Amino acid sequence: MPSALDTLIGRIPDERLRADIRRAVSDLRKVTDFGLVFENHIPETIRLPHHSIRRETKVTFRDLTDQSMFEVISVNKPMATIRRIRHQDGSALSLQEVEEVENQVTSLSSLVALADFGDAIYPGMRHLGSIQRGGDKPAHVVIKGENHHVLEALQFTHAGKIDCIYIDPPYNNRSKEWKYNNDYVDKQDVYKHSKWLAMMQRRLLLAKQLLNPDRSALIVTIDENEFLQLGLLLEQIFRDAEIQMVTTVISAKGAVRPGKFSRVEEHIFFVTQGQAKISRWTHKMLEDGSSDDETTDGDNDDSGNEPIAIDDKPRLIEWLGLRRREPSSRRGTRPNQFYPIFVNADTGFIHSVGDAVNDDVDRQSVQPPEGTVALWPLKPDGTEMIWGLTPDVLRHNWKQGYVRINNWNPAKRSGTVKYLPSGTIDEIRQGTITVVGRAKDGSVEGFHAPASETLVPPKRVWNMPSHNAETGGTKMLSQLIPNRRFDYPKSLYAVEDTLRFVIGDQPDAIVLDFFAGSGTTGHAVARLNHEDGGRRRSITVTNNEVSERDFQMLRSDGYRPGDPEWEALGIFDYVTRPRITAAVTGRTPEGAAISGEYRFGNKCLLGDGFQENFEFFELTYLDADQIEVARAFSGIAPLLWLRAGGRGPIIGECCDVSGRRKPFAWTEHYGVLFNTDQWRSFVSRVPDTATTVYIVTDSITALSQIARELPGHLDLVRLYERYLTTFSLKGALT
Repeated sequence: MPSALDTLIGRIPDERLRADIRRAVSDLRKVTDFGLVFENHIPETIRLPHHSIRRETKVTFRDLTDQSMFEVISVNKPMATIRRIRHQDGSALSLQEVEEVENQVTSLSSLVALADFGDAIYPGMRHLGSIQRGGDKPAHVVIKGENHHVLEALQFTHAGKIDCIYIDPPYNNRSKEWKYNNDYVDKQDVYKHSKWLAMMQRRLLLAKQLLNPDRSALIVTIDENEFLQLGLLLEQIFRDAEIQMVTTVISAKGAVRPGKFSRVEEHIFFVTQGQAKISRWTHKMLEDGSSDDETTDGDNDDSGNEPIAIDDKPRLIEWLGLRRREPSSRRGTRPNQFYPIFVNADTGFIHSVGDAVNDDVDRQSVQPPEGTVALWPLKPDGTEMIWGLTPDVLRHNWKQGYVRINNWNPAKRSGTVKYLPSGTIDEIRQGTITVVGRAKDGSVEGFHAPASETLVPPKRVWNMPSHNAETGGTKMLSQLIPNRRFDYPKSLYAVEDTLRFVIGDQPDAIVLDFFAGSGTTGHAVARLNHEDGGRRRSITVTNNEVSERDFQMLRSDGYRPGDPEWEALGIFDYVTRPRITAAVTGRTPEGAAISGEYRFGNKCLLGDGFQENFEFFELTYLDADQIEVARAFSGIAPLLWLRAGGRGPIIGECCDVSGRRKPFAWTEHYGVLFNTDQWRSFVSRVPDTATTVYIVTDSITALSQIARELPGHLDLVRLYERYLTTFSLKGALT
């Protein structure tokens, strides 16, 4: 694919003049300016299989036989008249070709809409499903869509709000598949580097607008093919940021390459803004055995390279309640977690753990052993909930002394079942918790010993067994989604450690990954929350492209992008969503319990999953005229929910079941006023927990009047003006 300059030269009708200018430009390109110099390529395009086609829509042929760009001249269903406006290689038509091009008549069903990056888009989202295991925690979000357009959509919801962006972009080495304008980039392509840089620059410029300028970090992993170019690109875009590069070993076996050094490493750029710093940790990340680990780097400043003591006072072991408390954990929500725990009526010691009871069985029909009382996971009002562990896991932990009954009342025959979470058990095994004895019921007694370790600055070269891409990536993925292939997944533990250095002390951080691949980042954020009780949120973005091998197979079988058979093998539907679902629920896509445990860090069971909420969406493209007349509310509703913090239910419709427009709607966190005549009732019902208010009105006067009556801390948004002006008003997909 030529550069934009080559395309313009190609439009010169005089052949001799065209050749002379090409030679002059070739000579000019040999002169290198200081810094990063690369061609600005024709904007990338994206196919929109589900978008409607009308006059002036850009289209191409759905069957991939001709990838030229056409413009729709007219529509007379089921046919359309189209005119070619761009060649298959992306170049524009010459003046002579423009004069000679003829209109074509073809069926609408043979066409698919296209959008250029840079065209105005009006994004929406379609809800695809949920995982509800985290109670009142804010939800993680997984979005299927072209990442450039998702980044544009997030300008409305998250501008300046993202604490950390972690991305693993294509490495441009042809061992990682990537496309530019719907074509796989060949390693012999003379514009290989400039296409990659053009692709990255567009996305990084948008990403910068999402980062919190006061404190945030961008993390980018890369290999030897583009790390020099990437470093310069980051320097140009993030001029006021601190930029550091880490080299990390990902496979000690190495990739053998004839005549070259064996590659064992990749690189990680850390770009920190504002007050963001790299946190210390107990691991140096390089176990080299040297004795001068804590020497300074010669800067002679007060950066504080001396070790910091973690703690100097013992803390007692913290026991947690076994009964799940979140509303989404009622009986029946998870199999095998509603069962009796039999307790000696006199002593309050656990006698035994019963088997799981089917949802259709009355718990009163279960007879406890003689002299015991059955404790069930019941709320004070009698609502049947579930326990936090399955019977087999609880029995195992009880025998180890990790389960007990607190506050036993023999008269009322009541008490609270307490247990030690997997992280605490892991600390006991590692010796960071000292067990001083056992209580009469056999439960352990102990405390966190005063720390003998210190927090140290991490090295810029990492060599950690847990970061091995095969054991922490490929094998992990095979446990979660067996028999589903994905090339080069990141080690879960490597991503977890990388994030910890910038958000380990931010329990409410928002983390974005817009090159999500198999979904490792979302998984790692859930693990960090599990370790320290955080409420961090991840935003995971990936398209639904198929691999190159599947691309060829599907084409040979006669399928096209947009066909169910094609989409089923796309990365979102085939890998990302199933992997995240398996990690959170503890079950494979086939419904089998996942065996084994996490090998490093918090060694909890894979089958336990995580107490997190995840929402899945697909990016859609809306028409501006539909938005202006308020006929596209359901499409932008998820964006309103996201802007308001992504917690609780989504206000999804503006009309009730009878089709009548609602006057307004509230959740605990945000509200939408559809009818400004009802503003007094709307204002009177503002919840104390609300953060955001949307008011549908064209009147600035009405907006100002209502704003005066609302609490001052609320984010007040006028619809649909604020939404429309966030994006370019040049017209959608034209």
